[in-house]
Amino acid sequence: MTISSPSPAPVARLFGDDFAARAEDAYDALRAAGPVAWAEIAEGVHALVVTSRRAAADLLKDTATYSKDSRMWAALHQGKVPADSPVLALMAFRPSLLYTDGDRHARLRHAMDDCLDRINLHELQEITRGHALRLISGFAHTGHADLMSQYADTLPLLVFTDLLGCPPQLTGRMVAGCQGMINAGPEAGKGAAELAQCLSEIIQMKSARPGRDCTSWMLSHPAALTHEEILHQLVVLVGAGTIPTAAWIASGLRLLLTDDDYAGDLIGGAVTVRRAMEQVLWTRSPMANFSAHYARHATTLHGVPIPAGVPILISHAATGTDPELPRLGHDHRSHLAWSAGPHRCPADSQAAVIAQTGIETLLDQLWNLDLTDAEVPNRPGPFHTCPAALGIRFRPQPVDPPATGGPRDLHYADPRHHRHPPL
Repeated sequence: MTISSPSPAPVARLFGDDFAARAEDAYDALRAAGPVAWAEIAEGVHALVVTSRRAAADLLKDTATYSKDSRMWAALHQGKVPADSPVLALMAFRPSLLYTDGDRHARLRHAMDDCLDRINLHELQEITRGHALRLISGFAHTGHADLMSQYADTLPLLVFTDLLGCPPQLTGRMVAGCQGMINAGPEAGKGAAELAQCLSEIIQMKSARPGRDCTSWMLSHPAALTHEEILHQLVVLVGAGTIPTAAWIASGLRLLLTDDDYAGDLIGGAVTVRRAMEQVLWTRSPMANFSAHYARHATTLHGVPIPAGVPILISHAATGTDPELPRLGHDHRSHLAWSAGPHRCPADSQAAVIAQTGIETLLDQLWNLDLTDAEVPNRPGPFHTCPAALGIRFRPQPVDPPATGGPRDLHYADPRHHRHPPL
């Protein structure tokens, strides 16, 4: 059985202004076509997209049938994917844990897990709070702000520059490069190249002068990764750990400020924030459509023909709102926002600390906080669910100079506290 191209019939488009404004319409169209259906993810680029929670879980755990190696992408090899397609920044092969299988993936994943486990999560909270206070102090006196461009977009990236031991002169370049890459717009390729260049410079610096940071720990890891492998490991760490976390912060704040179940209960503090964060993972998964796989041979998934060499994306957004799911409640953590199987996100604990601290710090600092427009569309790319803007108004106030937010070097974590307690 071979299928080299999607049906000529119109398919859902997971990019552009219509998708940004009405993503659920696209997911409804995909569901109507089956648990797995064709979609256009960029101009002239097609993929199969899994919207069924059960089908997605089966695929993610079946490593014998499905591979993460995007060198298997037939249309790319055949020249049918435009060379400047914005999706290539995140889908083209890199020698990192995101695109590998088996023993090679296990080696890279072991190095990543060990480095992440050395981060002291209590200190990570303090670093995040310090950056959050500095960002808030830049607009607290004005009475209005766009929380996307002035806060949520920037906060996780600033934190990750500390985690990597990034010198201040590279921070702005890293922020711009990472945002350009994951937004899957015209500047995606340029953004990916700029991010890679910044990380290469950091690796060279840390090779000569190691510190207590993830880059240095990866350089000294017993897995003996090459500099090229470390570079692409860090690209994944930054790309997957920052922009989705920014979306999580923004969507969590929007939910807390607009949903009647939360808006009157912000005095509930951390419990209320954690509950809203979990609801976001179900209903507005920050990574909307990702986890690309390729069938090693022609097969079927829940009755749908799957050709070899075609990208199959998991719609983390659609699986969380799958109407076939039993109503488990948002406190039930069986969503796929972190993916599943051997490629499950390794940095969920760190992302949770950054997101929760970012949300709580903002709510603690600003008074009489309201959104100016709760109905803004998402950003138009296929990969993540993120508001295009998040305008707020609040009572202007003087802000004291923020605390330093902790040292730029990370302390070794107590081995009893390697993992953040579940939300």
